[in-house]
Amino acid sequence: MALLKTKISQGEIQGVVKDCCTVFRGVPYAQPPVGNLRFQAPKPPLPWNGTYPADHFPNICWQDESETDGFYAKEFYSAEEFRTTPSEDCLYLNIWTPAQTSDERLPVALWIHGGAFTHGNGHESEFDGEAYCRRGVILVTINYRLGVFGYLAHPWLSAENPLHISGNYGCLDQIAALKWVHENISAFGGDPDNITLFGQSAGAMSTQTLVSSPLTSDWISKAIFQSAGGYHTGFNQDITLAQAEKTGENFVSFAGISSLEELRRQDARELCRLASAYMKSHPEQLLTFVPNIDGHLLTDGYDSCIEQGSVKDIPYMLGSTLNDIAVDTTPSAEGPRSRLYYGCIAWSHMLEELGRLPAYVYDFQRQLPGDDAGAFHSSELWYMFGTLSRCWRPMTNADYRLSERMLDCWTNFMKYGNPNGHEAPVEVWRPCRRDDPYVQTFNL
Repeated sequence: MALLKTKISQGEIQGVVKDCCTVFRGVPYAQPPVGNLRFQAPKPPLPWNGTYPADHFPNICWQDESETDGFYAKEFYSAEEFRTTPSEDCLYLNIWTPAQTSDERLPVALWIHGGAFTHGNGHESEFDGEAYCRRGVILVTINYRLGVFGYLAHPWLSAENPLHISGNYGCLDQIAALKWVHENISAFGGDPDNITLFGQSAGAMSTQTLVSSPLTSDWISKAIFQSAGGYHTGFNQDITLAQAEKTGENFVSFAGISSLEELRRQDARELCRLASAYMKSHPEQLLTFVPNIDGHLLTDGYDSCIEQGSVKDIPYMLGSTLNDIAVDTTPSAEGPRSRLYYGCIAWSHMLEELGRLPAYVYDFQRQLPGDDAGAFHSSELWYMFGTLSRCWRPMTNADYRLSERMLDCWTNFMKYGNPNGHEAPVEVWRPCRRDDPYVQTFNL
């Protein structure tokens, strides 16, 4: 008998039974950040009476839909069944659990989606938890505030904040979701002491932010960075609060907004449009609205955090794709590679210097069929979520075998901190050490 209903801190909740799991869609983990709660840290969710029907995917966070035109629109955003309405009322998560009862203490994986901190959501067509459930892992995906709603810093906002800081609301949302999972996942058969945080692109940058933050306590047991995290990648930006506030002042001036009250009253769609126009007018800024070093969420820069050993002392797995975003390239015997590739190896070596366990590093090399995009940035998502059947590309039996192999590695890591599995007789995927800089290749 599937775990159809359960009791959490807010009240009773009912999901939808699938073949191998129960799915709880659109579970609120914080209050809607609307009205005066716009540009504030998330507030705890309110309780409800009766049974909450967690039967449909939630609103997505406000984002410029033109950001998903073109290549990625066809790749990930074209399926109507996964489209939902943009709204500021967007702080929800989705849970796939194979548990039959609430006392099973299964490993948990919490996914943070990518999208340059400006677009994306937790129920895109490539995301699904059924393949994880078949391997005994609970999957949680989240929405968090994006763009100007998630990362606008400004002296007006810092002045009203007791800590005299602003911005970082999107990352604070992620932490609120992580805290909610830690406090409530046992009701879904999960183990709150075995939560793996993982994400891709901006989701990997967010994951690195959270393992570098003092605000996440001991809630993260393992972490996976996909195509963004690492050491000296040139990708994570060390933006000070003062720099973020200056960007906010420039944006507010560009938008013709004259007061904090007017900023909070501004129509969400219009504010989103203005932010998109501002970003397009400043193409020199790779990412405009991003996390800042405020002394609260982050106390130092990303590379400094690992140099000083202030990142979580937990198992790590990280990697990139063959044709990933080339923030910078370094010539090598195997041709030009993104600095992400070398940054993943460098992260593992830094862990080793700290006297910690080195990381498991991967390189996804499958040139996807159907066009000449190759092993593009985010191409691995179809494989490690086991959703190839939803993809428009002419996948082969070998692609499905590759997906099964990757799913085994990801879920083994989530269970044991080792992608080879518990007490594997042969360590096929070795940690990346200085004297043995092993990188696991994923290809047909």
